[in-house]
Amino acid sequence: MTTRKSGGNRQPNMTGTIMKALSGYYYVSDAMDGQQVQCRARGIFKLRGQSPMVGDRVVYQHTDNNEGSIVEIKPRRSELLRPPVANVDLAVLVFSIVHPDLSLVLLDKFLVHIEHAGLKALLVLTKTDLIPPGAKGDDVERMLEHTVRLYTSIGYDVVRTSARSAEGVEELRRHLAGKIAVFAGQSGVGKTSLLNALVPGLDLNTGSISTKLGRGKHTTRHVELIPLGHDAFVADTPGFSQLDFAELGIEDIGVCFREFRRYADACKFRGCTHIHEPACAVIAAVRQNEIAQSRYDHYCNFMMEWKEKPRRY
Repeated sequence: MTTRKSGGNRQPNMTGTIMKALSGYYYVSDAMDGQQVQCRARGIFKLRGQSPMVGDRVVYQHTDNNEGSIVEIKPRRSELLRPPVANVDLAVLVFSIVHPDLSLVLLDKFLVHIEHAGLKALLVLTKTDLIPPGAKGDDVERMLEHTVRLYTSIGYDVVRTSARSAEGVEELRRHLAGKIAVFAGQSGVGKTSLLNALVPGLDLNTGSISTKLGRGKHTTRHVELIPLGHDAFVADTPGFSQLDFAELGIEDIGVCFREFRRYADACKFRGCTHIHEPACAVIAAVRQNEIAQSRYDHYCNFMMEWKEKPRRY
């Protein structure tokens, strides 16, 4: 792409989307020709406490070194702090059935994060081809069926997948069509393998599971939008296993449990925490098996974690 040298006329403003952020550079896809321009962000953003994010629509100018300078960030329709991605339409939460074993506590933490961000969530359960034979495999299969029934009853879409056998890959592709989606989940669950199955020839690096730690090695080192075709993009993100409610600014955890919402207005006290108050409609729904005990237990644990966190710092 041709740029003008200093001393000439001022460069015209261009508009594009940040496709990748790496080592202080932002790689912007030009809306006109689809080429990526390596850009720096102007210092004014740091003074404003604002940073560009992958997925941002930005205005930039070409500079003398065949790079670019981001001068404006367009308003965002959505924003995730972890992983740091803007303008996402769909959060794809990827959890493996085995290696590492399925953690519903961590899944519910991710769902709180996604509900707080106001995004639609899709649950993807991976590695169905690795269910072991025999009694242990029967236990895993029952856990899998329980998980699908539970989260489907709450209102979430759930897809069973195997990157190796291609089970669920086409169904997942249909969910992604026309959207900017973010793949999130702890390390080693098979996010990268799924992306390779979705985009033949993509050849993203995959890593082995650390048997000592019981979790995967971090194979994805940066956030990047990957085109899937048919106006679909997906952000492959670094794996992680911890989510901090205080760090994410989540204050009303109960609102992020979507099955609580239909009962919360019937609670006797405004601002009911659904923990100890009398005449709590949410607690009554748990007792009547209208809300899953496991989900409620996770909620209580999250509330305790949230309350204790400020005391530690």
